[in-house]
Amino acid sequence: MNGAHALIRTLVAAGVDTCFTNPGTSEMHFVAALDDVPEMRAVLGLFEGVVTGAADGYARVADKPAATLLHLGPGLGNGLANLHNARRGNVPVVNIVGDHAIYHERYDAPLQSDIEALASNLNGWVRRSRHTAEVASDAAVAVAAAVGPPGKVATLILPADVSWSDGAEPASPVAAMASTPVAEEAFERVAKVLRSGEQCALLVGGRAVHERGLRAASRVAKATGAKLLCETFPTRLERGAGLPAVERLGYLAEFTQMQLTGVRHLVLIDTKAPVSFFAYPDKPSDLVPADCEVHGLAIGADDVEGALEALADVVAESETPLLQDAGRPDRPTGALNGETIAAAVGALLPEGAIVSDEANTAGLWLNGATAGAPRHDWLTLTGGAIGQGMPVATGAAVAGKGRKVLSLEADGSAMYTLQSLWTQVREGLDVTTVIFNNRSYAILNLELSRVGAGAGGPKAHDMLDISRPDLDFVSLATGMGVPATRATTAEEFTTQLEAALAHDGPNLIEAIIPSGF
Repeated sequence: MNGAHALIRTLVAAGVDTCFTNPGTSEMHFVAALDDVPEMRAVLGLFEGVVTGAADGYARVADKPAATLLHLGPGLGNGLANLHNARRGNVPVVNIVGDHAIYHERYDAPLQSDIEALASNLNGWVRRSRHTAEVASDAAVAVAAAVGPPGKVATLILPADVSWSDGAEPASPVAAMASTPVAEEAFERVAKVLRSGEQCALLVGGRAVHERGLRAASRVAKATGAKLLCETFPTRLERGAGLPAVERLGYLAEFTQMQLTGVRHLVLIDTKAPVSFFAYPDKPSDLVPADCEVHGLAIGADDVEGALEALADVVAESETPLLQDAGRPDRPTGALNGETIAAAVGALLPEGAIVSDEANTAGLWLNGATAGAPRHDWLTLTGGAIGQGMPVATGAAVAGKGRKVLSLEADGSAMYTLQSLWTQVREGLDVTTVIFNNRSYAILNLELSRVGAGAGGPKAHDMLDISRPDLDFVSLATGMGVPATRATTAEEFTTQLEAALAHDGPNLIEAIIPSGF
């Protein structure tokens, strides 16, 4: 058996049965081996950023990693932005990167590069298989490393001759590391703080914003009077009617500072203390109030949900969680803008939906409008590198097994990875994409003044304007086989969204909104 066959069979045995691919010459033996391992689903993407983002979205929903197949260093380089997002979200990904045959390395062929250096930026696990007999065991270790906890990007570099040579056998799965129980002293320390009578806040993220963690966190907040907050960009937030509501920290530093005003003790659960996304002249980078003490309870390899439940049993033994009431906005009428789009989404969001949110500035009203909608999952831009939303929606749909996926996408971000639509059609994925088309990098118009660069002149504003020519997302979508419509009023948008959600398969709605938001 050659290395490629043994590798794929090992991945499947370890539970990795989906591979998002954009292969090249060095990966052809992996591609050929797919026909002999029908248990592995291979999904083609036309750009590596789609491949890596889809692997991210898949793992967020499936709670297990997918594999990627990338072509040498440049292929990995093209996919790095969405791997960065996966890294920041602690999402498990098994990254297979093909390389030149070992004996070919010394010739410095045009695509030769330092793949290890590129992969090291992801702060995950990196290994180069140099012997065919070892490639399967390397793959088994890669899966265990990716699973964590916490999840991480594991990159296995696969030279072409290691892949095509005989002498390999599949390897047995390697057990992933178990979560570490949190010491009893930590619960006692945090419980003392929560009972101090001073204003406290719980800041949750990561695994703590799934139902089990949220229920425990809500019990603690309700019993102690602590404020319950969530990190700005959670990996997968479970929310909606019947689940505990949690207030997300604002993107703008000023909003976060307002939310933390008066807080004397900040308890962190599977997240870090909040900092400003960027540096601003004469504004703080650390957003924790100067007189606030930070207390970590559980993070990384810790048993996060178990820690929250144990804390709840200490300080809120008989308390029940505070659950979100059911409620939807009315169907909106009138002008189409971020607010009326949010109302339409809140009015129509199906039960069990998965929302991939990269609406950016135009999405400010979505949280409030959808809070009482039927239960759903919300996936966000974890690492801040735009171009994530549509690939994440694609991967989420592959993992979702019949769940409706709603992709909310800003126009500028959409152009980074628009090829996602082609993959959605090819795979018959049930994704409804909404493009918030304001023909502007609206957030950068805001940031221009916030960083102290002034109001900007004609050249500056021209760099933030994505009209001239106007992007026609209806034509772009239909050119890739996606049925598409355009809405200019709230009534049109609501009718089109209702029809799209009732249809199985990909759809796109281009929502024309004012340039401000």
